Amino acid sequence: MKVFMLKAAFLAAIMFISVLFGMQQANEGIQRMKGYSDDGFKSALTISESEDGELQASVLGNDVSSHDLQQKKEKLEEMKAFNFFSSLGKSISEGLSELTEKSIKFITELITGK
Repeated sequence: MKVFMLKAAFLAAIMFISVLFGMQQANEGIQRMKGYSDDGFKSALTISESEDGELQASVLGNDVSSHDLQQKKEKLEEMKAFNFFSSLGKSISEGLSELTEKSIKFITELITGK
């Protein structure tokens, strides 16, 4: 089993590296085909450091900061959005956890004789 897991992890790592290599080759091929490097095209993810030492990230040209994420979280909390499936999933998982816990406790009591 350990050998299988090692082989599977090794194969997944090789495939991941191959995909990254292929993306890099495609990017270089596109630039060679155009004949010039266009600065107007930005990379998908850009991380830079500002003058005061803070990290700034942009995804697809849109700046992202922790303040934006905090504001979105607050907005969602204010809306008090109710998701039926989320609450249903939580209650089912809590019930299954409780059932499993009681079953294990019952089985151990049977085995130990307490």
